[in-house]
Amino acid sequence: MAEALVIILVKCGAILVGLLTGFAYMTWVERKVVARIQVRYGPNRVGPFGLMQPVADGLKLLFKEDIMPAQADRLTYILAPAVSLITALMAFAVITIGPAVNLFGREVTLNLADVNVGVLYVLAMASMGVYGIILGGWSTNNKYSFLGGLRSAAQVISYELSLGLSLVGVLLITGSLRPLDIVQAQGGYWLGFIPRWFVFLQPVGAALFMVCAIADVNRAPFDLPEADTELVAGYHTDYSSIKFALFFMAEYVNMITMSALTVTLFFGGWQGPVLPPAIWFSAKVLIFLFCFVWLRATLPRLRYDQLMGLGWKVLLPLALANVFVTALAIVLKEMYF
Repeated sequence: MAEALVIILVKCGAILVGLLTGFAYMTWVERKVVARIQVRYGPNRVGPFGLMQPVADGLKLLFKEDIMPAQADRLTYILAPAVSLITALMAFAVITIGPAVNLFGREVTLNLADVNVGVLYVLAMASMGVYGIILGGWSTNNKYSFLGGLRSAAQVISYELSLGLSLVGVLLITGSLRPLDIVQAQGGYWLGFIPRWFVFLQPVGAALFMVCAIADVNRAPFDLPEADTELVAGYHTDYSSIKFALFFMAEYVNMITMSALTVTLFFGGWQGPVLPPAIWFSAKVLIFLFCFVWLRATLPRLRYDQLMGLGWKVLLPLALANVFVTALAIVLKEMYF
């Protein structure tokens, strides 16, 4: 019993430290990458290569004056950023970064919770995060913040449906919602050199999932809930100091979680030759995080009608068609092969 408790506490600590450190240095990576794309230097003053810039930013936010609007709903205003961050951290609990290892004479999985409905759990937590944004936008009694919260709610409803349907093909192939089973089903090679990743079996599903994941975490070009040219800064217009930092942290933690889920479902998880499994997993996640930043620096923000039209008129029909074709292929395979 004591050993099991120690293992759980170690896993919790590792997830918290990993995600919060990842958030801090993703802000540095984003600023450097965007600067290079725009032919600038980016952070290069605080520490070598600017590596201490996230620490300086964190201290600045921590010691800034915490302002609360006079007409705000006090309790909701305080709780909203915490809701966003907690759900973002909880979503990572079922992500597996490597195969099970032997520890204290028992088999230990490299995730906090090895549940049979892990994929469904991640999607549920990702959907719950929008409540923090809605409550934050409503609680400030600011029309711009409220519009940002409403936009986020509409965006999640529109894109979460396509996001879930884009995974159905993978779930039909594996017959499991457990992330560990999905990764193990992608082991081995075709023709001795092509990885058996589901991105090759489900290219449409993978593309749909990645587009919907960007919209789900409110990243450019789908960052309409905080469009500064229209809504000042959307749902966090009236937030400052540590509360603003919590919203900021939630966005980047969600980016890491969605990148990890993409790797798990479509790109073989930790599977790879020579290097340790955790290194392969981390390298793949970093590639997708770079893509988030690259898209932000490259694509302009969509108009709101374009955003909704893309979700309902393009992505949803494609996701339904992908489910139909995958199911038909599985049935035909079982009947004739």
